[in-house]
Amino acid sequence: MAFTATDFPGLLIYEPRVFNDDRGYFFESYNERVFREQGINIQFVQDNQSRSCYGVIRGLHYQLNPYAQTKLIRVLEGAILDTVVDIRKGSPMFGRVFSIELSAANKKQLLVPKGFAHGFSVLSENAEVLYKIDSFYNKQSEAGIIYNDPSLNIDWKISQGQALVSPKDLEIPVFEHCINNFEFQG
Repeated sequence: MAFTATDFPGLLIYEPRVFNDDRGYFFESYNERVFREQGINIQFVQDNQSRSCYGVIRGLHYQLNPYAQTKLIRVLEGAILDTVVDIRKGSPMFGRVFSIELSAANKKQLLVPKGFAHGFSVLSENAEVLYKIDSFYNKQSEAGIIYNDPSLNIDWKISQGQALVSPKDLEIPVFEHCINNFEFQG
């Protein structure tokens, strides 16, 4: 099966079928019909791509309702530790962290629904990340949780001395004080 459910309602791991031969490989990184057959009806409107070097930690970011975003994340080059925090009030996993290594080699993707803070750390020399989103960027709805929140205790697999974090990401609040307008729709 291409989709693997996690303990977090709505958070799915997607593993596309890869065809390998002596020439290389081929796979469909996204097929609307495959997703729809699993009951996933998302209209993606934008693709975002970033390139970062080892030690970069991006996040934890999200957009507030009504501009919240569902994301389908994959790695084109290198490897990352992709990490999300469930911030949907009333969710059985509220305040819990999920992490998975996504890489160009394993071709796994993470489907992150609205109501999750998202970030990643770069584990390889460089990493190129591509993600599809279903809502356009809206600066006024930006929000986040600081990457090193002690209550979340996220192991980013990067030693503190090698972490590269933007000044903007160093100023966002801890989980307890984050702005949040998400309700779990179980």
